[in-house]
Formats: sequence, structure tokens, C-alpha cells
Amino acid sequence: MSHLPDGASAQDYAHLRDSDRAGVMWEWLRRDEAYAAWYARASAATRGPVPAPIRWRLLLAEDPGRAAPHAAILWSSDLDPGALRVTATPTSARNANAFPRVLLRRWTTLAAGPGGIEHAVLSDGLRHIRLDVEEGTLQDGPVMLHYRLEGAGRAGPALLTLRRLTALCLDRRFPLSLFPRDPRIARSLLLLRVHDAQRSGATQREIAELLFGTEHAKAAWSGASDALRSRVRRLIGEARNLAAGGYRSLMRSR
Repeated sequence: MSHLPDGASAQDYAHLRDSDRAGVMWEWLRRDEAYAAWYARASAATRGPVPAPIRWRLLLAEDPGRAAPHAAILWSSDLDPGALRVTATPTSARNANAFPRVLLRRWTTLAAGPGGIEHAVLSDGLRHIRLDVEEGTLQDGPVMLHYRLEGAGRAGPALLTLRRLTALCLDRRFPLSLFPRDPRIARSLLLLRVHDAQRSGATQREIAELLFGTEHAKAAWSGASDALRSRVRRLIGEARNLAAGGYRSLMRSR
């Protein structure tokens, strides 16, 4: 009897191929049964936005029933080396350099943090631009953004975020040239498939059939070489590590 879940083929994960790592991290968290149970209780107790406990490293809780392209994902800054620190000062609506209000209405999710910091993410579902507004707010009319960069190592990821943000402000669309497909996403989706299959009770042999095809698995599984079995065991080990919280390091990994 097969224990493979419905929607286990590679095509069923195709909608995530262009996601960035922030989206893939959400795919791991929303599969966490403890998070899903907590969210069900918390959302039933309030009608407004649900603040998330620090253990989940989200600044604003999201419904685990929503897949990455449709979820508002606002990760804690320490998980995202590209989080750009800014200050916002009031300016005239005629100022061509003001932060475009259309971006706030269309793509921005905000959350208040400790110390008066306003956390923001601009996202079209697949791509994310993460800001920490350390002074001022994006909400009170036209504002001018001032950017805080420091250090050689820390400035690099934030500079990329700044390039993406300025391109979005100028063109009113996410610059695809600055969001190339991440080569590690394919590996992440492979491990998600392994995790989903194993959670459904699939055996290692069934996982091999899912990933590499029934005929290949049949020929190689009981052969003289242990290569396929070893590969499946390694994938299961990686998937377990990510599901146990290892996914939180994905944005920090080169």
C-alpha cells in the first residue's frame, strides 16, 4: 500500500520554484504541527492581527493554511541579513524622492516591534524586501527614507536590499534582474517533498520511487550497490534537520 501524499509530484511544488528563501522558510514553519495548533488557538481568541511568540521568529503570525505566494511573511530581523535599517521623515507629497504610497497600499505589511521600531516587508508573494524603520513610520503621509549601513560584511546584503527597494520605488514593480532564481530553492523543494512524504508514512523505498521514478528505484534498491538507499537516507536526515528548526538559517546561508 502506498503512503505517498496527494500532490507529491514535482509539479505540485512548481508554484514555489520562483520563491525566495523567506518563502521557503515559511513553507517549513507552516508544516510545524505545534505552530498550526498554536495559531488555531490564538486566532480563535482575537479578531485582529495575531502577534507571534518569539519562538516562531515571526513578527506577525500568519495562517499556516496559506502557501508562500499568498502569505504575508514578516521574519525577525536576526534571520535576515538583508534587513535594511531606515529612518522615515515627513516630506512634501510633491517630493519626487518620497516613498511611494502606492507601495504601502499594494505590497507592504507592517508590524510594531519593541523600542518603537516598525518592521516592514514589501512582497509580491515570491520576492521580499525587508525594512526596519528605526525612527518615524511609513504610515503617516509622504516620507523620505534615510538608509543606515555599517560594516563591510553587514553592508553587502543590505546594499542589495537597497538596490531592490530603489528599483521598486522607481519602476513600481519588483526588479526581476535583482531577484534571480536561487539555485538552492530546487534542493529545498526536494527536501520539502521528502518531509511531506515521510510525514504521510511513506517508506524509504516509496520516497525513492517518488523522487527518482519507479523503474529506477526498483532496479537500484535491491542491487549490489547501496548508493540509492544511502542517498534517500541522507535526504531524510536533511529534511528532519530543517523541519526541527534548521530552516531558520536558510537566509543566512550563502
